[in-house]
Amino acid sequence: MLTLDKIYHASYVLKDVIRKTDLIYAPKLHAGGKIYLKTENLQVTGSFKVRGAYYKISQLSDEEKRKGVIACSAGNHAQGVALAAQKNKIPAMICIPDGAPISKVEATKSYGAEVCLVQGAYDDAYEKALELQKEMGYTFIHPFDDEMVIAGQGTIGLEILDQLPSVDAIVVPVGGGGLISGIAYAIKRLRPECRIYGVQATGAPSMFNAISSGKKEALESVKTIADGIAVKRPGDLTYDLCRRYVDEVVTVTDDEISTAILALIEQQKMIAEGAGAVSIAAVMFGKVPVEGKNVVCLVSGGNIDVTILSRVINRGLLKSGRSVDMTIELVDKPGQLKDVSKIIADLGGNVVSIYHDRADVDTDVNACLLRIVMETRDFEHIQQIREAVLQAGYKII
Repeated sequence: MLTLDKIYHASYVLKDVIRKTDLIYAPKLHAGGKIYLKTENLQVTGSFKVRGAYYKISQLSDEEKRKGVIACSAGNHAQGVALAAQKNKIPAMICIPDGAPISKVEATKSYGAEVCLVQGAYDDAYEKALELQKEMGYTFIHPFDDEMVIAGQGTIGLEILDQLPSVDAIVVPVGGGGLISGIAYAIKRLRPECRIYGVQATGAPSMFNAISSGKKEALESVKTIADGIAVKRPGDLTYDLCRRYVDEVVTVTDDEISTAILALIEQQKMIAEGAGAVSIAAVMFGKVPVEGKNVVCLVSGGNIDVTILSRVINRGLLKSGRSVDMTIELVDKPGQLKDVSKIIADLGGNVVSIYHDRADVDTDVNACLLRIVMETRDFEHIQQIREAVLQAGYKII
């Protein structure tokens, strides 16, 4: 059984292993409430996962430690288990979905763990880990559906109450549910009036569906940039805890997540992975009530692959009106490109790229298409440029 004593004990065990991450005030993310960021993206290994993994491994018997441990993970739990195993001087095997960011795979290897890449999503890696456990006799370290792991994650709740005793709401990313279960249990026991909100990606809403329908069912597939919370089925223990202690679970789109990642970079000078930014996205896009409240958004991890980050930034720019792709039909005669460029420049738009096409089959013989990608300030700025182009007699496709 999960108890408050176990969470306090986990906090004691972890005090010399993990970092007590800062709680940072972030007023620009939402004007209506006082928003704080619990920066687990700055944790050892770049994620909260080391808390639960280390506490679980620390409580194993000597015989279990001799056999070694095995885990399955999209990347962050892998690093937590690998580091915990290294510090306890025991062997570790980690099964990771082959679509996980390369940076997470390499980081796991750097802690001395053996990595087994598994084709598919987290749940496929889970099945492979169970298979290897039976074959090799490892001790399985579950990423979320384990009371010791949940107790380790619950130490974040204790830290938040210590850093902001007047907290009114905490917004937490949800994959399998281990993180929010631990935090919700601790918070509701110590400050029951505090609201706990869970956030999932619309492409992986396993806990959202389970709470809404009242029953756990595995998703056929998951698809989201938030790979750290791309879980097909919530845990049995975590589902029960969420149902009892979590006030609401909401979802955010990949575009909203991208916008949140971009906002953290620009406004807070902070890198978050997709899973870590869903709490920010929920606040920015009004998925949870924050008006007049002290709200903590948990930034659960920062291990984003740099190649994905560049694409996410581009999506975030489009979603926030900071970038626009405009195609204009012109008459193929001298001066047209110059005139269009002048309109954009006079209104403060910055042209990034231009593609000029004379051979489109859907245009008139003497017409051509001009595709312009430009940097803009916001959607109002885009509309000003569109109206000026139209007023000048040009046709926007």
